[in-house]
Amino acid sequence: MIDYPTLKIIWWLLVGVLLVGFAIMDGHDMGVGTLLPFVGKGDDERRVVINTVGPHWDGNQVWFITGGGAIFAAWPLVYATAFSGFYWAMLAVLWALFFRPVGFDYRSKIHNATWRSTWDWGLFIGGAVPPLIFGVAFGNLLQGVPFGFDDYLISTYTGTFWQLLNPFALLAGVVSSAMITMHGGMYLAHRTEGAIQQRAVRGAVGAAVVMVLAFVGAGLWLKFGSIEGFVITSTIDPGALPDPLAKTVARSADGWWLNYRAQPLLWALPAIGIAGALAAAALVLARHTLSAFVASASAIVGVIGTAGAAMFPFVMPSSSQPNASLTVWDSVSSHLTLGLMFWATLLFMPLIVFYTSWAYRVMRGKVTLAHIRANEHSAY
Repeated sequence: MIDYPTLKIIWWLLVGVLLVGFAIMDGHDMGVGTLLPFVGKGDDERRVVINTVGPHWDGNQVWFITGGGAIFAAWPLVYATAFSGFYWAMLAVLWALFFRPVGFDYRSKIHNATWRSTWDWGLFIGGAVPPLIFGVAFGNLLQGVPFGFDDYLISTYTGTFWQLLNPFALLAGVVSSAMITMHGGMYLAHRTEGAIQQRAVRGAVGAAVVMVLAFVGAGLWLKFGSIEGFVITSTIDPGALPDPLAKTVARSADGWWLNYRAQPLLWALPAIGIAGALAAAALVLARHTLSAFVASASAIVGVIGTAGAAMFPFVMPSSSQPNASLTVWDSVSSHLTLGLMFWATLLFMPLIVFYTSWAYRVMRGKVTLAHIRANEHSAY
């Protein structure tokens, strides 16, 4: 059996992998949904756009569901506290996601321009809203979330929904939204041709530029603005049973930069985020679309990794009761639970990757207007 402290680190990494996998796999079809009303100028063109992701989008939801399940099982205190404090934000994500299955399944069932246009905008909402809200949530985590625990570890959220929509969090939302839109544009450029591809390229490049500017701006705000990080000031026993109130935490202007000072190699993460986005933009302009998609995926790894490395070991800091902040060490499940989940992950994760790779290989190639017009009664 792997020792408890090592399993805690492993599950921090695995949750990060699942979040990155969700952003890359489910993110590109959300990005396509965001671009749908703008790159498709008529019904046939919009059906081309939809058919690039229609066969895959529900399979990509596996990453979203698995990520949520992993947080629930590995970090139960984080799951309970986050879904309490971010209740209305999570509901907004859920309501937006409702548009996706219904839109994909029913959009082309009726030959009516108003009907189809309505569902096109529904798919836009389902693609654009979740990345924005997830980015806002990350922005709030970096500032600290107003929650605390009583002696029975019952959490209380003292903020409001509107407090979540603060300027820095909205900037983080712009980073997330632009990143996912860029990624969707790269994928769309790879799967289409002609005028649709040209519009997808313009959208992807524009989103890449916005992402880089917003990402750099957020970093400068954290460094030179009034946002303080968090630092554990007491001794931590990595093998102890979870108890978030058994430590002391202080706010520090350098809190989110300490890991980068201790491990300079971590600066490779923001560099990958910026270089990946710029490389993706250059590659897609040269019509090296598959390479552009890979570069875009690397940018996602860099951006998410940057935030994770800055916050480690914090997972959900508390601005109102810093000592109650949830960390990798004190918000996890039992040793047995983490161990069983680890071996289950080793078994099932390769199966998910294999099936996903096979599905994309089988349905590879361009989706063209000729194909859409020849298959008027296809599902999408």
